[in-house]
Amino acid sequence: MAVYTDITDAELEAFLADFDIGAPLVFKGIAEGVENSNFLLETTTGRFILTIYERRVRPEDLPYFLGLMRWLGEHGFPSALPIADRRGRLLSAIRGKPAAIASFMTGLAVRRPSVAHCREAGMGLAWLHQAGEGYPGHRVNDLGQAAWAGLFAPLRAEADALKPGLAAVIDQDLDTLGRLWPEGLPAGVVHADFFPDNVFFRDGAFAAAIDFYFACDDLYAYDLGVCLNAWCFEADGSFNVTSARALIAGYESRRPLSAAEKAALPVLAWGAAMRFFLTRLKDWRSTPAGALVRPKDPMEYERKLAVHRAAQVGGGLMLFGETA
Repeated sequence: MAVYTDITDAELEAFLADFDIGAPLVFKGIAEGVENSNFLLETTTGRFILTIYERRVRPEDLPYFLGLMRWLGEHGFPSALPIADRRGRLLSAIRGKPAAIASFMTGLAVRRPSVAHCREAGMGLAWLHQAGEGYPGHRVNDLGQAAWAGLFAPLRAEADALKPGLAAVIDQDLDTLGRLWPEGLPAGVVHADFFPDNVFFRDGAFAAAIDFYFACDDLYAYDLGVCLNAWCFEADGSFNVTSARALIAGYESRRPLSAAEKAALPVLAWGAAMRFFLTRLKDWRSTPAGALVRPKDPMEYERKLAVHRAAQVGGGLMLFGETA
C-alpha cells in the first residue's frame, strides 16, 4: 500500500456520490507498500479502504481480483469485500485511473512474527487455498518462473551496481531454477504476496488477509514458499527453521501437503525469493518522485537467495521435523 495519487475533497465527494455508504468523516493516505494508492475512509456508516490502482496492476485484471475477494468472503474466508456502487459496479475511476472501495478489516499486522504467528499464518494460507477452490476466474502468474529471465534481462547492470558480479550469480540461479522447477503439483488460486503486512491477527489468532492484487493461479506450495521467505527469516538474514516448521505445520492443519509438494518446497521457496528480488530490483530505481513510499531493498532478498543456494548444496532447508 502507498500513495501515488492524492485527491482533493471535491474529487472525493464526487466519487462517493455514486455510493450508498454515507458522508465522509475521515480520509487519509496509507503510506506503506509499493503498488497502489490506498486511503483509509471513514464515513457515517463505517470504515472502508479506497484504492486507486497504479503501476503494475493492469485494468483488465481488476475484475479477477475484485471477484476473487467477493468469492472468498462469500465462502467464509475473512477478506475485505468490494463495495458496489448504486449501479452495481465494483470498479470505478478517479482522475482516469481505476478505483474501488472495500470493507475495512479489523486486526493488527505484526512486524516481527513469533513462532505462534507463523503457525497461524500457515493455517490462514491453507484456509485461503481451500476457500478459493471453484472460483471461476483464472489469471496466469505473470511474475512466475517463466517470466523471471525476461524480467532480469534489462536489470543486469542494476544488479552489478548493487554488488559486483551479482548478475552472473543470478543468471546461474535462473538456469538452475529452470531445470529444477516442478510440474504437476496441486494448483489453484494463490495469494502470491502473503507477507506479514497483508495478514491481520486478533488475540494472537489469524483474523484476515488483505491485498489480493498479485493473486493468480499457481502451485499451492509455491505460495507456501513465498511465506517461508516473508515470515521465517530473522533481521540478521538467518533462516529460522523453527518458525518455518511451525508455518508448515499450521498449513498442514488444514491442508496436508503431498510427498511431492514437500520434496519440491525448498526449490519453490528459492524461486519465490528470486521473484521478490527481481521485482524489488526493478522498483529500486523506478519509484515515482514524491510518492509517500520508499522502495524496498532488493539486497534483503539477495541475501535470502544466498541462503537458499547454500541450502541446495547442503541438502535442503530441513523444513520437516519436530515443530514448536
